[in-house]
Amino acid sequence: MSVLTYHAVDPNWGSPLAVAPARFSAHCAWLCRRRRVIELADAVSTVSPHGRLPRGTVALTFDDGFENLFHHAFPVLRREGMPATVFLVAQTLAPDGHAVDWVDEPPRFPLTTLKLDQVLEMQEAGCRFESHTYSHPDLTKLSDQECRRELEASRVLLEDLLRHSVQGLAYPFGYHDNRVCRLAEQAGFSYAVGTSQRKVRVGRYAVPRAGIYRDDDLIALRIKSSSWYPGVRRTSAFPAIRAGVRAWRARE
Repeated sequence: MSVLTYHAVDPNWGSPLAVAPARFSAHCAWLCRRRRVIELADAVSTVSPHGRLPRGTVALTFDDGFENLFHHAFPVLRREGMPATVFLVAQTLAPDGHAVDWVDEPPRFPLTTLKLDQVLEMQEAGCRFESHTYSHPDLTKLSDQECRRELEASRVLLEDLLRHSVQGLAYPFGYHDNRVCRLAEQAGFSYAVGTSQRKVRVGRYAVPRAGIYRDDDLIALRIKSSSWYPGVRRTSAFPAIRAGVRAWRARE
């Protein structure tokens, strides 16, 4: 698996979701030297039935559209010339907005999301923006009608604001099942990404990704960006990854 997922790039938020700016910069520099970074849409067309990209190839994604991406990730992406896809919670760009209420352990300061002018500046520089639904619910817990409304409303609003077709969807929390995959296709998306869930067969509407977290150093990044990385859930994979990293360091 070689589709990588970041959330926040922030120096002050101690969450596992928030990678420090210096570490993110080091990640990007390493990826540019050691991997071929491609557009997510191109990656989706080459992903294997096991959820893996061709050897040495990665795609970079960001979920939630936090504003810290503009200040701490965007300058690095622009400097390195790296393609990236950001999945936006569409309602955060609606006239009335939408507060960040989907994070389990938010920081003491308010979490803000990208403003439209920031999105458009990043888009002009080459970043791609797609849907993370309208309001970030767990789609597996919604009825068919509710799920379809979430998906269609997000695509319509984003297409109106961004002036381009919205083809991709990232499932909130990574949660999806066969029913949700089918509804994503019916809502007009060309592909959808989530986490690795063994009960859902890999396909255009179930593309697995590897999460990158605050403590992931360059060795962890090397493992997760490798085509052989198994991509099991973080809750079960994290101890095994840690053990692998310790063994790797011991050998070196």
